[in-house]
Amino acid sequence: MYSHHTPRFQPTLSSHGRGLVWPSHTWMDGGVRPLQRQEPGAGSVSGGGQRAPRTGGPDGGDVGPTGGRGADGQPRFDQAVQSGGYLWWYLDALSDDGQHGLTIIAFVGSVFSPYYAWARRSGEVDPDNHCALNVALYSRDAKRWTMTERGARHCHRDAHQFSIGPSQLRWDGQSLVIDINEVGVPWPHRVRGQVRVHPKQLFNFSTPIDTKGLHRWGPLAPSARVEVVMDSPAQRWQGHGYLDSNEGDEPIDRSCREWDWSRSPMKDGSTAVLYDIQGQPDQGDKLLALRFTPQGEVLPFEAPKRQTLPSTLWRLGRRMRSEGTAQVVEQLEDTPFYQRALLHSELLGEQVQSFHESITMSRLVSPVVQAMLPWRMPRRV
Repeated sequence: MYSHHTPRFQPTLSSHGRGLVWPSHTWMDGGVRPLQRQEPGAGSVSGGGQRAPRTGGPDGGDVGPTGGRGADGQPRFDQAVQSGGYLWWYLDALSDDGQHGLTIIAFVGSVFSPYYAWARRSGEVDPDNHCALNVALYSRDAKRWTMTERGARHCHRDAHQFSIGPSQLRWDGQSLVIDINEVGVPWPHRVRGQVRVHPKQLFNFSTPIDTKGLHRWGPLAPSARVEVVMDSPAQRWQGHGYLDSNEGDEPIDRSCREWDWSRSPMKDGSTAVLYDIQGQPDQGDKLLALRFTPQGEVLPFEAPKRQTLPSTLWRLGRRMRSEGTAQVVEQLEDTPFYQRALLHSELLGEQVQSFHESITMSRLVSPVVQAMLPWRMPRRV
């Protein structure tokens, strides 16, 4: 139904990512670097700064985690999600040799789910009854895409583990381990294996991406080593990765009209993120341009001018902020409302390669697209 492109993945694609490969002892012997903090006014925002407001208890303490993480920045999976709201963890990675890539998204209250949208029409709805693990594998000889939504009886969350049917995410104290056991769509290929994410630096950072503060985003590990061992399809590789989370207190389409997002590894080991969001008519737009350093700092920078990129095959509009010409290197996903691509652009005086995503909410919520989605997103109750 949708186009899922197989990248050519030439070795040159990982030229910037290759510069971010650390020797194994950096993360295996030394462990994850602790969250670093700065006092306000120190000249930059620390990894602990600019967090979204937390709900306080009677003693002034936190009721629970926010942003899909604990106060130490480590992933936590027991966060409460409001009716109609959502929480997701997002991972992308490219192999060191440029031949493989992946994205994985674990949803509580699956934002793209037609079943969740239909359930909301009846009033209060439990986000935990609409969980899904989206896995997309990109390589020349094996591509897979899976996103089976599962009801509450198939899912379980606690502080350190999130089970979605036969698959799960778990934090072992040093790494995020993702055990995958899914069936692809539209072709029912088995997708089974394990992905380990070794953060170089954890961040407890979250910031609104809308003008009302109802939708928030922040990276947990903007720079990480990723190990992939898949049984089906058979592949083993390592590479550079990025891990973040998004959360919202209402359906995402109520605040956002369109967005373009990108993350770019820089030569000094930092990661630059651009969030370019056009709000609904009753809300303003939002632009975030932030650089996450290996020392745990969050540094704002001036975003370049917006450039228009060629429309996708589904004629989806998209944009990228770049100091030079932005080019599409590989089209990874192409759907009626959403696209993902690898881009080459110029940022902060460097030539960079970026994961880039665009979404148009009016297309997502259209009756035609909602009727099409079950073919790509089956549900198990």
